[in-house]
Amino acid sequence: MAEGEKAEVLEAVLKETVDLENIPIEEVFENLRCSREGLTTQAADERLAIFGHNKLEEKKESKVLKFLGFMWNPLSWVMEAAAIMAIALANGGGKPPDWQDFVGIITLLVINSTISFVEENNAGNAAAALMASLAPKAKVLRDGRWSEQDASILVPGDISALTGESLPVTKGPGDGIYSGSTCKQGEIEAVVIATGVHTFFGKAAHLVDTTNQVGHFQKVLTAIGNFCICSIAVGMIVEIIVMYPIQDRQYRPGIDNLLVLLIGGIPIAMPTVLSVTMAIGAHRLAQQGAITKRMTAIEEMAGMDVLCSDKTGTLTLNKLTVDKNLIEVFAKGIDADTVVLMAARASRTENQDAIDAAIVNMLADPKEARAGVQELHFLPFNPTDKRTALTYLDSNGKMHRVSKGAPEQILHLAHNKSEIERRVHAVIDKFAERGLRSLAVAYQEVPECRKESPGGPWQFIALLPLFDPPRHDSAETIRRALNLGVNVKMITGDQLAIGKETGRRLGMGTNMYPSSALLGQVKDESIAALPVDDLIEKADGFAGVFPEHKYEIVKRLQARKHICGMTGDGVNDAPALKKADIGIAVADATDAARSASDIVLTEPGLSVIISAVLTSRAIFQRMKNYTIYAVSITIRIVLGFMLLALIWKFDFPPFMVLIIAILNDGTIMTISKDRVKPSPLPDSWKLAEIFTTGIVLGSYLAMMTVIFFWAAYKTDFFPVC
Repeated sequence: MAEGEKAEVLEAVLKETVDLENIPIEEVFENLRCSREGLTTQAADERLAIFGHNKLEEKKESKVLKFLGFMWNPLSWVMEAAAIMAIALANGGGKPPDWQDFVGIITLLVINSTISFVEENNAGNAAAALMASLAPKAKVLRDGRWSEQDASILVPGDISALTGESLPVTKGPGDGIYSGSTCKQGEIEAVVIATGVHTFFGKAAHLVDTTNQVGHFQKVLTAIGNFCICSIAVGMIVEIIVMYPIQDRQYRPGIDNLLVLLIGGIPIAMPTVLSVTMAIGAHRLAQQGAITKRMTAIEEMAGMDVLCSDKTGTLTLNKLTVDKNLIEVFAKGIDADTVVLMAARASRTENQDAIDAAIVNMLADPKEARAGVQELHFLPFNPTDKRTALTYLDSNGKMHRVSKGAPEQILHLAHNKSEIERRVHAVIDKFAERGLRSLAVAYQEVPECRKESPGGPWQFIALLPLFDPPRHDSAETIRRALNLGVNVKMITGDQLAIGKETGRRLGMGTNMYPSSALLGQVKDESIAALPVDDLIEKADGFAGVFPEHKYEIVKRLQARKHICGMTGDGVNDAPALKKADIGIAVADATDAARSASDIVLTEPGLSVIISAVLTSRAIFQRMKNYTIYAVSITIRIVLGFMLLALIWKFDFPPFMVLIIAILNDGTIMTISKDRVKPSPLPDSWKLAEIFTTGIVLGSYLAMMTVIFFWAAYKTDFFPVC
């Protein structure tokens, strides 16, 4: 085929005019102009130019515009107005423009913007480097050889191998598989038909990419800035009214006094100090295993009072285990350890599935499963028999057979089925009520010593409970979270009984409901009349939850004025992660979940999140302390220097105030590393408290300034030599 025709066909694939997912595999190869031998490196490079990298697109921001952005906010506008005022309005009274103040103001703006830009850029680079380290790999067939490559360079037509441990849905040849899929046993080869934004993941992530919300931080920063600007405006109006119509002061000294209020009163370093504080905090969080993608999420995490956590992998290990204390033995003379050994013998010791791994790992040494016996025949699990079996010879040369599997199948083998059937079902039901799956074990002797022999009567040995256990630190972490005022709600797709059992083991409560309760469809009369919003607030968790339920839970909690965090790992979690005040992508989350989140975890478990909460509260306390300082300094400058100018008609040089402002800004930068005690409860911006404290402290400082000036200017308390 000509190169031009091939390019035209690939363009059709790019525009998705061909439904590659629902056509036979041979037609897929034909449409993609590839074969089962994969692509050559040259062909892959050509397709990379057409289809782009296999990753979600990220908007790149111009560094120049980002730098200038630090000079484009209300506080900077006031300083820029002061700079214009210094060379325009100050040009009068027989004096030239005040170029000294103009240059000083511009220098102050550039210094603050540079510090903010550098710190945010460093924090962004550090986060990008950590994110790059999490980039997925894929085995790909290139130039006839299998090799491990970055998943980002995969192109349509590549052949990729997928391996893994668990897969809840059966797939056959020709079926479509989404990125991130794993196979239960063995390996498969798949042809790539879509990459990047053209994948199912990419399209879902693109839908949530455009939904932006104005964070609490920006609103608070604007409110504090407006308060300072209004305070300065009031002071300037009072000065203008008193100095010119009443005191008949000269034009240029009056302008200088107004510049003093503008330059000294504006907390121009506030965005810089807060940015540096958050950048340093983001670095500390990254060291703890929490990569901050949006720095303002730090202050929102400090105020988080509800955390909606998924169960599997976050609260639990995502790894089946057997609770030995709950094993129900039916055979006489056999203890729980012997039951586990029998089940281990009926398991694969290599290439294990999740259940085999859980059983074998119960042994002190996995080699015990075959110790002292000779394996003759192993029956692997299949959907028909729903059990595994091992025929073996013991050290005395006697032949035995042990089997494990679905309780009904094992019960059907038992010679005394009618005698034990009711008890077996009662135990299964008891396990199910606690969210435990049942696994049965049976044993028989084979006196004929032939592996093809049906053997003697099967003896039903025991029922083993299977459970995904909580992480060792989850219970303690939840206790810490409750002490910190963070209510942890379990949001799981598992059955209600499993959710309740996990909640019971973790001490987080069993007040859990099915997802149908979110729609008002609940049979429990005690909560039937309870409004859904109240139910969500009071519940310890919800089970059988789908992604759309997660979004609804977050939405309703936010409507009740809660600062809500949400964890997630899949592409379908992206809308809820984006909606939450703090979207948290857990370890091993998909690219789509990471893209929609504010914080990406590099370590599994809930403890990382709680540690991040404590760190965030310490960071927030520093930010809060600085804002009180900034408000008090504004009040001090405006009130103090206004009284000096009006009572004693003292003209303070604007350039000296500028020097004071630069020195103050330099020293106050250290507040980003100040030692503080994190708040024991969720903390938030209480503007009334900040303004009140700032006004009281500022007024006190202003009075001290006036008294000190009076003592130095009007008395001989400070003798002049």
